[in-house]
Amino acid sequence: MDTIIQDQFFCVDGLSRADIIQLAFESGFCKRKSGKIDPPDFLTHFCLQSLHGSVSYNDIAAQIEAQTGVNASRQAYHQRMGNECDAFFEKVLELVLLSKYQNEDIENIIKTKQFSRILVQDSTVIRLPLRLFEIFSGVKNAHTSVCNARIQGIYDLISRRFIKFSIDPYSKNDLSVTLDIPVEAGDLVLRDRGYFKISAIEELKNKGADSVFRYKHKTIFFDIENNTEFNLLDYLTKNGSIDKKLLVGSKEKYKVRIIAAPVATEEIANIRRMKAKKESSSKKPSKELLALMSWNIFITTIEAEEVNLDIIFNIYALRWRIENIFKTWKSNFNFDKIHNVSEQQLRVLLRARLIMIIILNQHLFNPLSREIKKISDKQLSMMKFMRYISKNLNVIPKILNIQNISEKTMQVFIRYCSYDKRRRLNFEQKMEQAIFEVNMIDFSLA
Repeated sequence: MDTIIQDQFFCVDGLSRADIIQLAFESGFCKRKSGKIDPPDFLTHFCLQSLHGSVSYNDIAAQIEAQTGVNASRQAYHQRMGNECDAFFEKVLELVLLSKYQNEDIENIIKTKQFSRILVQDSTVIRLPLRLFEIFSGVKNAHTSVCNARIQGIYDLISRRFIKFSIDPYSKNDLSVTLDIPVEAGDLVLRDRGYFKISAIEELKNKGADSVFRYKHKTIFFDIENNTEFNLLDYLTKNGSIDKKLLVGSKEKYKVRIIAAPVATEEIANIRRMKAKKESSSKKPSKELLALMSWNIFITTIEAEEVNLDIIFNIYALRWRIENIFKTWKSNFNFDKIHNVSEQQLRVLLRARLIMIIILNQHLFNPLSREIKKISDKQLSMMKFMRYISKNLNVIPKILNIQNISEKTMQVFIRYCSYDKRRRLNFEQKMEQAIFEVNMIDFSLA
């Protein structure tokens, strides 16, 4: 990868070589201009190396010398892996997250839609060396100890970009970060039951954002008219479905909308029950919980009745996008492969991988997907695309600039990375349909 390619590599995120050097000095990674280690070279090669799993300082030293002529030892690169290096990569990650890749399609959606952003949040757990247990915690019993870290990610479905990442101890679960999401007025937040907290519903609403949560068992509801406790299971058993405004909370009560309808088949309900029994470590799931698994149940602050269960279900299903991204990276880019590193080395390695997630997802997959859609009847599959890239890392420089991709290269992606033709909608089609449906609702009438 020559200097021109290195400059292009981070220019897709609006970062120039001069910007990267400035960040290196601001973080303390560089203290003088005459040093042998060039920050843009080091950043680029380290990020690319992180896709292989472990990072070899010997390989980084050899590659940089082969391409730039700069002779710095592997020990010199290793010695730079301290707090200053972590701060340097953190600053780069922050700027990459802030970069906005806009196009005409997104701008048109922003002008006409009801929600400015649709935010989904999810976490993934990665196993760490046991030496980091005191810092990141994990699972420990009389027989064994396992050290884990939890990566939180927040993704905007409309602009198709990540807006926040965090690297947390395993003990910092989803519920503890439910109020940390950077919402703005006009946002819609989609969250799993693990993030459900009654106070979060009201806080999001006070900031001008609506939310959709999966129902969390043992949440207590009250009738709005007489303030008596509302038995959800009894109501569903008698009526089959529900679309009703209720109060939630024992001390402070907030108005929410409960929407539920039966799952497609009883077979699906039974699969849910088997999974619940299998995953229950302490005691058997209650009869009430098992019975409620016959329904899809959502809690939302969206008041417009035109946003019915089908629309809520389709919109909520988009939350799988962030889960698919994490799954794809674990499968193809060794995201959870960590060798025996120190805390500083671990944070640098994870930040490098997060930087690569953003670049490959937002600045390679998204524009390429849009371009392929224009010139063919095909749609790019994220999982197929990332798998192809993982096997052919040398193709990355060829597609950094969407305007310069050859027709031959474009046909390769169409052939190997597109969805197969089938009757049921693929994920991209479902996402477009769901966002279109909710944007057609006139919320001013609610």
